[in-house]
Amino acid sequence: MLVILMNAAVVFMMYFPEYANNRVLELIDNGFLLFFVIEAIVKIAHLKPKQYFAIGWNRFDFAIVIGSLPSLFIYIFPIPNTALLIILRLFRLIRLVRFIRFIPNLDKILEGLGRALKASVFVLIALFFLNFLLAIFTCHFYGAIAPEHFGNPLIAAYSIFQMFTVEGWYEIPQDIADKTDSDLIVGITRFYFVMIVLIGGIFGMSLANAIFVDEMTMDNTRELEDKIDALHHEIAELKNMLRHRPEDDLQPQK
Repeated sequence: MLVILMNAAVVFMMYFPEYANNRVLELIDNGFLLFFVIEAIVKIAHLKPKQYFAIGWNRFDFAIVIGSLPSLFIYIFPIPNTALLIILRLFRLIRLVRFIRFIPNLDKILEGLGRALKASVFVLIALFFLNFLLAIFTCHFYGAIAPEHFGNPLIAAYSIFQMFTVEGWYEIPQDIADKTDSDLIVGITRFYFVMIVLIGGIFGMSLANAIFVDEMTMDNTRELEDKIDALHHEIAELKNMLRHRPEDDLQPQK
C-alpha cells in the first residue's frame, strides 16, 4: 500500500505542466513498475500459478502490470505514434486503482453496491423511458424556439436530464419565455417545465436515490434485525421458564 501511495504521489507530480516530461519522475515511475513486476513474479513463484491466479485481485494486478509493461520499451524502441504513448500512460493511472483492495470491508461495500444497482435498475429504466418521451415532446413543441436546448431528440434528452438533476430548471424556461411574446405560451411553458422538475427530478431521482441508499445499508439493518430477533427469542424462553417453574420455588422461604 505504501508503494502504491508513493507511486500516486509521483504520478500526481507528473501531471503538472512543468513536470509533464520530467526525465527523473519518469524513471522513478518506471522503477515502481519494475517493483510491481518483481512483486508479481515473487508471488507466482511462492504461490504457484494455479493458486496465484485463483485469487481475483491477483488476476487484476497481473493484468495491470502486463498492460503497463510496454511503457518500458519506449526507452529501447522508438515509438513515433503519440496516441500509443497516451494509451500507455493511461495504464500509469490504472495502476493506482490497486489501492482499492486495501479499503476496509471492501467485499461488503461491493456486495451492497451490487444489490443497490439491481434494486434501482427498474427505477432507472423508468426514468430513462420518461426522459425519452419528454425529449420527443419537448423537441416537437420547443425545437424551433430553443434549438440550442431542444434542436433534436439527443440534445433535448440531455436538457431534460439536466432538469431531472435540477440543473437549469430556471434558465431553460426563462430562455424560452424571452423568445415568446404570448403570455399564454409562457405560462404553459413554465407549468410544463415545473412538472418535469417535480416528476423527474424531485420524485424520480429522489426515489432512485432512496432505493439505492436503502439497499447499500441493508447489511446494517439485517444485523440489527437479527439481534432483535435473538433478543425476542431469549425473552420468550425466559417467560416460558418462569411460566413452568414449580410454585414451591416461587414461594418466599421462611
